[in-house]
Amino acid sequence: MLRLTDLAHRLVREVLSTGDWAVDATVGNGHDTARLAAAVGATGHVIGFDVQAAALKEARRRLGDAANVTLHQASHDQLAAHLPPDARHHLKAVMFNLGYLPGADKAIMTKPETTIAALQQACAHLLVGGRITVMLYSGHAGGAEESAAVRAFAAVLPATFNVMHMARLNAAAEVPELVLIERVR
Repeated sequence: MLRLTDLAHRLVREVLSTGDWAVDATVGNGHDTARLAAAVGATGHVIGFDVQAAALKEARRRLGDAANVTLHQASHDQLAAHLPPDARHHLKAVMFNLGYLPGADKAIMTKPETTIAALQQACAHLLVGGRITVMLYSGHAGGAEESAAVRAFAAVLPATFNVMHMARLNAAAEVPELVLIERVR
């Protein structure tokens, strides 16, 4: 069975080419960052965000000497402020993996207000044909509210975006969900 996180990687990989720009809005341990860096190649670039220094340290360890990644110890709602001019309106993919860092302080987690601000910025800078994936986890404190906020945000996007919501059928409420936002024009 295909896990939703694997599906998110596949959906992003379908649109990424060597030389593209991508964002990992929630770096964590760097798993998504590493996959994005491999997909954009040496001539592309990945910008990553996390508020936790320990997460960025682990991500940097995982990435090794990857020169095509810039990590920021900042909230994802600072996305637009950290995009260099050549990346603005040239983003091909943005990945969000919401919630908290496994094995870390569960009090430090993504919040609806910063996530929605980050999604607004990602949509504003996304290239036509680009994709945003958002992994939602509603089974932790605050997760249900954040998931509902993301679904509400996606539901009112203009017709320049297609939105797909994926979840396992007959799944418990705390099982992850995936929202895909694709800019079509």
